[in-house]
Amino acid sequence: MNRFAADFLKQWDPLGQGEDAYDEEIADVIAALHETGHPSELANRIRLIYEHSHEFWIPLESCMDIAYKLIALKYGVVCPA
Repeated sequence: MNRFAADFLKQWDPLGQGEDAYDEEIADVIAALHETGHPSELANRIRLIYEHSHEFWIPLESCMDIAYKLIALKYGVVCPA
């Protein structure tokens, strides 16, 4: 699951800095994914993680989109290609 979650997060690229610009944030988000099961809580944590590292505001709606995908992956609702 961690590898697929990392792939989702690399493709997300919320700040347009390229797939390889977020290794630390991806590790933090994956840890948060293991700790929570609710999309809105995960979305808030994602936003805080990226904002803390890059000092750039990310709309919560964008974080919610990726949070739903990650939660679905966690609970086996989606099968990554």
